[in-house]
Amino acid sequence: MGQRITVDPVTRIEGHLKIEVEVENGKIKNAWSSGTMARGFEALLTGKDPRDASYVTSRFCGVCFSVHTMASVAALDDAFGAEVPDGGRILRNLVMGAEYLYDHIIQFYQLSALDYLDIMAVAAYKGSDKELLAVKDKIVGLVKRGDTYPLTPRYKPDQFSVNDPEIVTMAVKHYLDALKIQVVAKNMGAIFGGRAPHYQSIIVGGITQLPDADLIIKFKTMLEEVTAFVKNVYMKDVLLFGTGPLLPLAQAGIGGGHLNYLSYGAFPEDSTGEELFFKPGVIKNGNLGNVEKFDQKLITESVKHAWYKPKEPVHPFDGEQIFDLDKKDAYSFVKAPRYENMPMEVGPLARMLIMKEPNLMGLITDHGVKPGAVARHAARMLETVMMADRMQVWLGQLIDLAGKPGFKIHDSAHYEPPVTAEGAGFYEAPRGALGHWIRIKDRKIANYQAVVPSTWNASPRDEKGQRGQYEESLIGVPIPDPENPINIVRVIRSFDPCLACAVHVIHPRTNEILKFQVE
Repeated sequence: MGQRITVDPVTRIEGHLKIEVEVENGKIKNAWSSGTMARGFEALLTGKDPRDASYVTSRFCGVCFSVHTMASVAALDDAFGAEVPDGGRILRNLVMGAEYLYDHIIQFYQLSALDYLDIMAVAAYKGSDKELLAVKDKIVGLVKRGDTYPLTPRYKPDQFSVNDPEIVTMAVKHYLDALKIQVVAKNMGAIFGGRAPHYQSIIVGGITQLPDADLIIKFKTMLEEVTAFVKNVYMKDVLLFGTGPLLPLAQAGIGGGHLNYLSYGAFPEDSTGEELFFKPGVIKNGNLGNVEKFDQKLITESVKHAWYKPKEPVHPFDGEQIFDLDKKDAYSFVKAPRYENMPMEVGPLARMLIMKEPNLMGLITDHGVKPGAVARHAARMLETVMMADRMQVWLGQLIDLAGKPGFKIHDSAHYEPPVTAEGAGFYEAPRGALGHWIRIKDRKIANYQAVVPSTWNASPRDEKGQRGQYEESLIGVPIPDPENPINIVRVIRSFDPCLACAVHVIHPRTNEILKFQVE
């Protein structure tokens, strides 16, 4: 048996996640991903007015609240038979687009970039740039005061850690700049979303915030500011690292996993919802040239290795949460979603591969980049550029539409709950495929289920013993120094985990985590 390494909790993510691996001959041989909080949020919805669902489910998480609002109202639109008018559709797209810009920027700079930088190299900066010298003085001052959080604690730099003083100092400056720009992106979403966090204006049938000239100008100004950062800073940084010092990691495909990819599609481009900006599709076994059609009926959830009452895999419409804390072989509160009985990766890499995004495909063909941790960061950046550009188009469409007679943003004819109905809402969160399912009886919620991106990615094993995507992505990852397993967190953070979405209630037995290796 190899050496066991436990990272608990994994930091710089959202939520509580434990990763345990077995290492032999300097590489990971086996892995276990454990969500250490219990799920039960959906039970709060039973018996409630269906229109409450979007407000309650947005409280799954304070980071990606908006996408739960959107998936929930999509399920309500389906159940109520609501037809969202073009004005409401475009406004929804703009609000959700702002969430993408916000989320992707902080995921790279605040949550992942530090895994690839030797921060202490800042002290050796010898240049004359005033802004970089100010960064140097700031970091050196923090070190002298012993106040280096959030730059520490951290794993020790390794051979893939960038240590060029000028590059590192510039990256740290961009880290600090990103803290400011993410505020702009978040406030931008609140213009039409009503407030942030937890948007109030997105409801069944459309949206309630009418756009006027002042709001549109304000949104446009903020979008231009964020877009400038995306194209002049974020894009250049990712390309610099990905095709430079991190190219060997990218070419090795470290953190690739199953190579199965799933996207539900999102951001409707017409009133029917048939034409989507992000395309739905499925890729199996790394066959990037064959994108299959997505069929939601092929989704099931397994609880074989999760702390829930044993049950055969079922479609989310029939899902439930009955805890079994003494269950043999269980090790996670996260369920195991499967598509056609296969584990899937969801998120930016899946979306860009399914869309065959030309720049990502160019990195694969021209630079030998393989799907893995570095490719996820590249896909996320390219998607952010795409989104910023598309939001300019949607804003132009909104301006044209708002000036015409009969401009509508809401289907008020379908606001009252039906007596009995079912609805499914599919969306693409920044982190990946998100689905909400609702059953209505006597105008109340009879059952509600959500399968979120990190449920797909962070899932435990299923009935067949197939590992979840986090687990599989760690197999073969090099761990040359067991005391410094930095590659574990590099891989896991590349997915942008959100365990509060995957599981929703604190551990009911101990309310604490017993093992800690905080890096």
